[in-house]
Amino acid sequence: MLTISENEIIARLKFDNPWWEDRDTAIPHSKHPKRKYFFSFYENILDRSVNRALVLMGPRRVGKTVMVMQSIYGLIHKNSVDHKKILFLSLETPIYTGIALEKLLNIFNSLHDHKRHDELYIYFDEIQYLRDWEVHLKSLVDSYPDYKFVVTGSAAAALRLKSNESGAGRFSDYVLPPLTFAEYLSFIGKESDLINYIEDEGDDENDEHGYTTNNIEDLNKEFVNYLNYGGYPETVFSKTIRENQSQYIKSDIIDKVLLRDLPSLYGINDIQELNRLFTTLAYNTGQEVSLDGLSKDSGVAKNTIKRYLEYLEAAFLIKRVERIDNNCKRFKRANFFKIYLTNPSMRAALFGQIEPDSPHMGALTETAIYSQWQHGAIDSLYYARWDNGEIDIVYLGNLQKPLWFIEIKWTDRPFTDHKELDNCINFKRKNPSLQTNSILVTSKTIDDELIYRDELFTFKPSSLYAYIVGFNSLKRIGK
Repeated sequence: MLTISENEIIARLKFDNPWWEDRDTAIPHSKHPKRKYFFSFYENILDRSVNRALVLMGPRRVGKTVMVMQSIYGLIHKNSVDHKKILFLSLETPIYTGIALEKLLNIFNSLHDHKRHDELYIYFDEIQYLRDWEVHLKSLVDSYPDYKFVVTGSAAAALRLKSNESGAGRFSDYVLPPLTFAEYLSFIGKESDLINYIEDEGDDENDEHGYTTNNIEDLNKEFVNYLNYGGYPETVFSKTIRENQSQYIKSDIIDKVLLRDLPSLYGINDIQELNRLFTTLAYNTGQEVSLDGLSKDSGVAKNTIKRYLEYLEAAFLIKRVERIDNNCKRFKRANFFKIYLTNPSMRAALFGQIEPDSPHMGALTETAIYSQWQHGAIDSLYYARWDNGEIDIVYLGNLQKPLWFIEIKWTDRPFTDHKELDNCINFKRKNPSLQTNSILVTSKTIDDELIYRDELFTFKPSSLYAYIVGFNSLKRIGK
């Protein structure tokens, strides 16, 4: 049987690393707008004070490889690193299949006469396709302490789990979520046109003061666009992809994860069963579900559903949010919970784009606001439901006491029909630990305050609030 020769491997390495031949060659994606995460990511690459590999995780198509290429451009052109001291290879490339990382590294070193104690930069893209990658990477980090290793992977939580188990102080995890609404507005050049804010008003993700919009109609229009395609950087810039989401997003992001990544990582045999469950969850994003209900609707056994939910969270497709009661007590058995798509644009790719007056806008608005919290304190968020009431978002502090809560709406009705605010008042008065002077309710267009039953309510448009959460979360990156 024919085997791949070393010369063929070298030829592919040269193809993947065009800067070896010419430091001024165009580097793919290096001119794209930078995500807010780039700068702290790049600082970590330059930091050699700690001998650790940098593990960049996140869902597919959020810009991990783009950030890698931008960092390579920075090393060569901003920090004057020798262009032959940088290696990039994607483990998704068939020619590298089955070849040990150290062998590939040795080929690179021999090609350029590098020594063990040279300061090199080594990038491995899509690391999850290498079996026992964490063991191999730890060995390289230990063996070559002067090399800076940077790896990327798409099955985020699975990678995090393995890096925590086997990295033993040798890996630093770095998560890249989908685009925030704030990043989306910045990318399309409309942030300054639509948003007014006071700089350094505060860096709390939930600080809604100091932000206004110049044009709520246009902001809401872009918010709906964000729901439909704005979570993925490439769809923002490509009209072709926007008009063919089912082809590009569904096939490249959803199908690859469901049909290839998860089955290969977890040994799933019934792929269609997993696909049915995810389709059910995606259609019902933002809704309360139960194991019994999911089992009935998808035809999948409850124990299997529990496993699949873990896998889907590991792949960064969904986020599960636990239910508490009106006293903020958690349930011993989490039979009921809410499921949110980590990126609301996935729903449009599966079921078609949504209109502003769609009956699904409420649930998708909630999904979008939750997705902004992926960049902040999402693991401390719950929803409250009891016999005759519900609160959409409750933040529990370190002592498991509620500190603040929010009611999410895509309607202005509660501003005039005050009875819809009774749940908020009842919840606040049952929980004296709440650290809030006013009760925050989002709306479709209202940006105002009112007093009802001696309680102060602050109304903010949902689109503006989504911007606020994302913007304030991003300000904290690198701090």
